[in-house]
Amino acid sequence: MELIQPVAWSAEGDGVRILDQRQLPSREVYRDLRSIDDVCEAIRTLAVRGAPAIGIAGAMGLALAADGSHSDRDTSRLNVGAAADRIRATRPTAVNLAWALERMLAAAATHPGTSMRDAMRAEATRILDEDRDMCRRIGEHGATLIADGSRILTHCNAGALATGGMGTALAAIYVAAEQGKRVDVFVDETRPLLQGSRLTAWELARAGIPVTVLVDSAAAVLMRAGAIDLCIVGADRIAANGDVANKIGTYALAIAARHHGIPFYVAAPASTFDPTTARGADIVIEQRSADEVRCGFGVATAPSGVDVFNPAFDVTPANLVTAIVSDTAVHRPPFNFSHRP
Repeated sequence: MELIQPVAWSAEGDGVRILDQRQLPSREVYRDLRSIDDVCEAIRTLAVRGAPAIGIAGAMGLALAADGSHSDRDTSRLNVGAAADRIRATRPTAVNLAWALERMLAAAATHPGTSMRDAMRAEATRILDEDRDMCRRIGEHGATLIADGSRILTHCNAGALATGGMGTALAAIYVAAEQGKRVDVFVDETRPLLQGSRLTAWELARAGIPVTVLVDSAAAVLMRAGAIDLCIVGADRIAANGDVANKIGTYALAIAARHHGIPFYVAAPASTFDPTTARGADIVIEQRSADEVRCGFGVATAPSGVDVFNPAFDVTPANLVTAIVSDTAVHRPPFNFSHRP
C-alpha cells in the first residue's frame, strides 16, 4: 500500500510540508510551512490534523523556531520556549502535541547554540520515524481483533492522514487487508467538518478498501440491522483510568455499540496515553468556532447569530470500551494507565 504523507520536511529542508486536509477530497494540495505563524495557523485550522500528525507538525515547527533563533544559548532557549507555548495552545485536547513539544524542549535544553538546531531537527525526525513504526505495530495488534468478512464501523479519521504512518484505527484495517481478510468499512460523516466522509472515505477508497459513508445518526440503525460486527476509533487523549477523548460523536457511538452488543475498540499510540490525567472529566475539551456549524464550507445551515454548541471532542467512559489497542499490546479492562504502556 502506498502511504500518504500528511506531514514531512519540505524538499529543501527549510520548512514543514503538509497535505492540506481542508482541500480534500476534491483537491490534493501540499503546502510548505516556513514559520511558527504558518505552523500554528495550519494546526488551528485543521489543515493538518489528527493527534499524532499534529504532534509531528508541532515538533517540526519548533525546530523551525530554533533555525531562526539567536546564537546566545539563554536567548535561544527563551525563544524556543515561547514558540512551544504558542504551538501548544493551538489544540489543547490532543496530548500528543504537548508530548512532542516536551521532547523537543528537552533536546534544546541539552544542546546550546548551533548544535541545538541540529539536535531539534534530529529529534523531530525521530518523532516522525517512531510514529511510523508505532502505527505498524498498532495495526498488527489491531488486526488480531478483525475476522475475515468483518463489517467495521469507524468515526472521524484515524488513518494515514492523521499520523506519520498508516494510522491507528485504520492501521488495523490495512493490516487485516494485507493478511487477505475481507473487510467492509462503514464511515460516519463526522459532523460538522466531515472528516469521515471527506478524509477517511477518500483514504480507504484510494487504498482499495470497500467503504460506505453514512450520516452520524444512522449508525445505530445499521447496528440494529445486524450490519456491523465491530467499531474501532482513534483517540486524542486517554486518561489513566481508560476514559477516552476522541472526536465528538464517539461517545454516542460507544453507547449504541454497548446497547447492541457490538465490540467497541480504541486504537492509539503510547504517546496518546496521559498518566497525569486521572479521568476523562479532567480533560480540557476544545470548543470550536460556531461558524463551523452555522455556515460550514461557506453554506448557511443555521440562522445567523444563533447560539451554537460545538465541542471538538467528547469523552467515552472506560466502561464502554471493549479494549484499547496500542503499539505495545491489546489492553483489556480494568484499565490502569498510570504509566504509559
